Amino acid sequence: MMTVWMMGIATACIGLLPSFNQIGWWAPVLLVFLRAVQGFAVGGEWGGAALLSVENAPQGKKAFYSSGVQVGYGVGLLLSTGLVSLISSLTSDQQFLSWGWRLPFLFSVVLVVIALWIRNGMAESQEFEAQQSQDNAPQMKKRLPVVEALLRHPGAFLLIIALRLCELLTMYIVTAFALNYSTQNLGLPRELFLNIGLLVGGLSCLTIPCFAWLADRFGRRRIYITGALIGTLSGFPFFMALESQSVFWILFFALMLANIAHDMVVCVQQPMFTELFGASYRYSGAGVGYQVASVVGGGFTPFIAAALVTFSGGSWHSVALYLTAGCLLSALTALMMKKHPVDCPTSGGRNPRPPVRRIHVSVNPGRLLASPFFPLLAGAAVLRGSHPGGTAAVC
Repeated sequence: MMTVWMMGIATACIGLLPSFNQIGWWAPVLLVFLRAVQGFAVGGEWGGAALLSVENAPQGKKAFYSSGVQVGYGVGLLLSTGLVSLISSLTSDQQFLSWGWRLPFLFSVVLVVIALWIRNGMAESQEFEAQQSQDNAPQMKKRLPVVEALLRHPGAFLLIIALRLCELLTMYIVTAFALNYSTQNLGLPRELFLNIGLLVGGLSCLTIPCFAWLADRFGRRRIYITGALIGTLSGFPFFMALESQSVFWILFFALMLANIAHDMVVCVQQPMFTELFGASYRYSGAGVGYQVASVVGGGFTPFIAAALVTFSGGSWHSVALYLTAGCLLSALTALMMKKHPVDCPTSGGRNPRPPVRRIHVSVNPGRLLASPFFPLLAGAAVLRGSHPGGTAAVC
């Protein structure tokens, strides 16, 4: 419950934040603080959502069953972009900059209330309750799970960062950077990329489950590598389409990056990332690793892309190279990954044992909230909150 409250309060406070003219530099400081609170909230949610979906999935269908976690991002993108587009069309530029931008943040309160209602009605799974009984038995003192994950599998965090580069760069550059660059430098209409954002969000609700089904059938790494290579090959053509201002080719390569490449890699991240860590700290390891990658791989992307354009005299070539290199690195990382999940430690924590089919993780089954990147992120919590509870299992 705490993480839902954190996300709801932080999002609403952003909508009520005073302007720079009213409180000066405190405005950006408070904005950064509230965004950090959102990040902490999502950090506590994603790992639980991923584990809950993976552990409840039948053998051989883990990617498909867990793809609902990432579909929530598409729903949030669809709702947020749609509402922003509606408000933008009903207000003037001055009205939108004055108060219109606040409405999506304030509207998220309604969605948080719905998410809390859904979570309150969720029951614990039988295996979760069994694990709770085991936890009541006397145990040796252990380190924090996230510390244990860092000490035992430090390379897993680097793997997640490298693997997520394709996902983060394709989505950030298409939906955020390209919007500003094309409108300010190329004179393209803002509505074009707002509509592309709507289309991307809507299609992802279909493409992510479809690619996840293919991943279960043909292998996760094959789908991941294919998606990353598509992103590698689409970077330069996308910017060439922007320069030519061809709406057809802009739309085509935007979908290749933000729907095909992006969705092919995100559809398998839940089982892929959770299996990088031992069973006892899989929740903390996957959740923290995912959010660290968001900061390192995605949080700096807009600034890096803007700096590359500035240093290159307004040219897009360096940004296209940045996108291409990131996607290629993700493909190579997936290619070199081990095929089998990490060995789970014994109860004593000293000697590894063979990978197990069934594990128990103390997970709050209500940890199902959305991405921090858009004002209506709580909207994804509604979809994710309806995901059934279950038990943890490795592939």
